[in-house]
Amino acid sequence: MKGYTRPLTLIVLVLLIDQLSKFWVKLNMTIGQDFKVLGNKFLIHFIENNGMAYGMEFGGEFGKLFLTLFRIIAVAGIGYGLHYMVKNKYHRGFVLNVALIFAGALGNIIDSTFYGILFSESTFYQKAVLFPDGGGYSSLFHGKVVDMLYFPLIEGNFPDWFPIWGGEHFLFFRPVFNIADSAISIGVFLILIFQKRYFKEEKAEKESRHSEMLED
Repeated sequence: MKGYTRPLTLIVLVLLIDQLSKFWVKLNMTIGQDFKVLGNKFLIHFIENNGMAYGMEFGGEFGKLFLTLFRIIAVAGIGYGLHYMVKNKYHRGFVLNVALIFAGALGNIIDSTFYGILFSESTFYQKAVLFPDGGGYSSLFHGKVVDMLYFPLIEGNFPDWFPIWGGEHFLFFRPVFNIADSAISIGVFLILIFQKRYFKEEKAEKESRHSEMLED
């Protein structure tokens, strides 16, 4: 288990926070409901994602099934890659970032795979119920991903002289997301920022191991 403790701990922690927050939102909020955390700059705003990112659809029910299964296969691939990286002693920072991406992807897969059979439908007027008597709102692999983190930091109108969007309303930051999305974004961002360090040290370690083998 040497080398696996930190990645596994990080994965479990992200999944726990992600799923607890989603369960709380599903059971205590209606669709579109807001809770202000930091005034109008940070809100808990409950929406559900029916398909891909930003609420886009992907070929109806069959498309959603394909997308969910594709995500499961992709996460299995990331999990295998993570195991390989730990086993071959890749840079710890790189391994932890991949663990973040894995945990985030797995967190959203749990929603799309199981939430349809675990919860009743969330509506604008009614909160969801866990394990409803009449069954869930959908079938296995057809659940909706729960989003709730909303940061409308800057809102206003573009000046009239601004190209293309002059005079139009703008809002930054518009997307609503969840803890799992955050984990994926942070993992990817850190890999991009520190990739030279990660792979430079990895190359040096491989050369060192190769030299030791030649000496033996």
